[in-house]
Amino acid sequence: MQLPAGFRAHTANIGIKDDTADFSVIAAERPCAAAAVFTRSRFAGPSVTLSRAHASDGSLQAIVVVSKNANVATGTDGDADALELVEGVARALGCEPSDVLVASTGVIGRRYPMDRIRTHLASMPPPDSTEADAVAAAIMTTDTHPKVAQASLPSENGQASVVGIAKGVGMIEPDMATMLAFVLTDAAVDPDVLDRTFRAVVERTFNALSVDTDTSTSDTAAVLASGAAGAVVEADLEAALDAVCLDLTRQLAADGEGAETLVVVTVDEARDRAQAKRVAKAIVNSPLVKTAVHGADPNWGRIAMAVGKCSDDTDIDQRAVTIRIGDRELYPKPASDDDLEAMVEHLRGDEVSIHVSLGVVPGVDGERATVYGCDLTDGYVRINADYTT
Repeated sequence: MQLPAGFRAHTANIGIKDDTADFSVIAAERPCAAAAVFTRSRFAGPSVTLSRAHASDGSLQAIVVVSKNANVATGTDGDADALELVEGVARALGCEPSDVLVASTGVIGRRYPMDRIRTHLASMPPPDSTEADAVAAAIMTTDTHPKVAQASLPSENGQASVVGIAKGVGMIEPDMATMLAFVLTDAAVDPDVLDRTFRAVVERTFNALSVDTDTSTSDTAAVLASGAAGAVVEADLEAALDAVCLDLTRQLAADGEGAETLVVVTVDEARDRAQAKRVAKAIVNSPLVKTAVHGADPNWGRIAMAVGKCSDDTDIDQRAVTIRIGDRELYPKPASDDDLEAMVEHLRGDEVSIHVSLGVVPGVDGERATVYGCDLTDGYVRINADYTT
């Protein structure tokens, strides 16, 4: 998949952990309209702190990513390392350090291997690749495959492109942003419009994702617009951003550490979208629901349990709730033997859908939300038991 007009990339292996690519730079020809959102973790790393400041003026020209090393909880030395990395990339590209966003992912508590980074920056060639897939591969840690997505929209010069790349399949319960996700477009758009639109899209896509309920210290999602394709209609841009980010969200959920099944939970007939999302997250995050999905066990009572955990939502009345798996209603109507057999077959598929109607505001007047997750397998335990060893 090709990057949008106005962007080039560079990827390399600098020997952080193994022989796979672990260093990447995405660069624009000139400063771009930009927006970014970051983790709210109180243990956010220097990459987040520095990038939050750099993105605050709505302009960025480059992104540098170090994978397999988070540079988190590394004190003032880690702060200095992140700043030196940004300054080195800026010198190599001929741009201002304040126009460089830095992102890191990997083991917490270890500083960057600055000797290797300095050596590479000293001889780094100008970014000359237009391959999005190479960048997506270079930012991976425990992902099993690169994640890219693309959409098009009309522009004043013909057609604009939106391309997204993302990584992250563990330590995933976004809070403001998610994992590492970078969206590039050649549309021309005002920075304030881009920021407003991107935040709305992130809320219903990346922030609707959960693999294991754990919010990363390094979550970063950013969008850069080069403007090369000319102006676009705001609604068209939002639709294209939404399509790309939703595609990436589904890819990330399906590739959750050890996962075998994508789980999509929709809750409707809620008081407001916040309530719908809260209940949906309670379902998708339940270890009992996740293991039932993994075992194709038709134990829909675990879904009822997860809804019931939302004890502060006192307007939820169990007598008004409807629970479905796939297209079968399982509560309050008693599940027949045919229903249970159909549910088992559905649970054995690559994607499982769970639909709960709360009945708080019945019918189309109620609010809804959809969230994305995965099953829980012994593979998740094994990956994370052995992560640093």
